[in-house]
Amino acid sequence: MAFGGFNQNNNARPVVEINMVPLIDVMLVLLIIFMITAPLMTHAVKIDLPKADSKAQTQETRHIDLAIAADGQFFWDTTAVNRDQLKQNLQKIAAENPQPELHVRADQNVPYRKVAEALADSAKAGVSRIGFVSEPEVSE
Repeated sequence: MAFGGFNQNNNARPVVEINMVPLIDVMLVLLIIFMITAPLMTHAVKIDLPKADSKAQTQETRHIDLAIAADGQFFWDTTAVNRDQLKQNLQKIAAENPQPELHVRADQNVPYRKVAEALADSAKAGVSRIGFVSEPEVSE
């Protein structure tokens, strides 16, 4: 062995080889641990994903622009309307089949309360196709 022996020879040099047996034992234990724990870490979550079809949209859907000016005035396709007229118009388009899209354009200085009122009125009327229109920022 490398620690010495019965022979008291002073010329004996120490053994310079690495004992590989403990390293192999540690490697085998780690291999067994990883083989046991790896299948446990691959758990799946069941999700019901929607099916997508790649048909092109054949008909152009009609849209209506609802603009809100900075002073809170509503415009229905460039015609100024008050809130009661807006509610009536929203009920009319909610009853149509297919329902037209409502494009909301709000000035950046309009109070959010006005936008929230318009969205609440459209939800009460039953309008389900609502989109927000904005202008992209131009980087200088």
